[in-house]
Amino acid sequence: MLTRRCLACGAAFPLRAQCPHQSYCSAPACQRDRRKHWQRERRQRDDDYRDNQDRAHARWLERHPDYWREYRQTHTDYTAQNRHLQRKRNQRRGPPLIANMDASTGPQRLPSGLYRLTPVDAHGVANMDAWIVQITVLSGT
Repeated sequence: MLTRRCLACGAAFPLRAQCPHQSYCSAPACQRDRRKHWQRERRQRDDDYRDNQDRAHARWLERHPDYWREYRQTHTDYTAQNRHLQRKRNQRRGPPLIANMDASTGPQRLPSGLYRLTPVDAHGVANMDAWIVQITVLSGT
């Protein structure tokens, strides 16, 4: 009987003849890991699947509007640890890049018109992807 090492736990398991490409053992934790990996890959390459998952998540949030507030109240240790780790991540990133209602710097606001938007990575380097967008000022000062 052929065996293979589980990608999740590393334990050897016997291969089933019906599943020659099996990569995970049958342990519940390993099967959760397999499903999580499959879902992550599927979301990355399938726009319809990602859109469906996003809509399902939005519907769930509508039905459970206080879920995260209640979770934070009942899991105070987790919440405190998460806040501590977030502060550390923020310190590593440098000055905060927080958007506000008036993010323009300088004495003048941008006028309405066509602009090229170029994404910038974490190191401040613009990549080759760019969009041409129409920006319309909705209200003045």
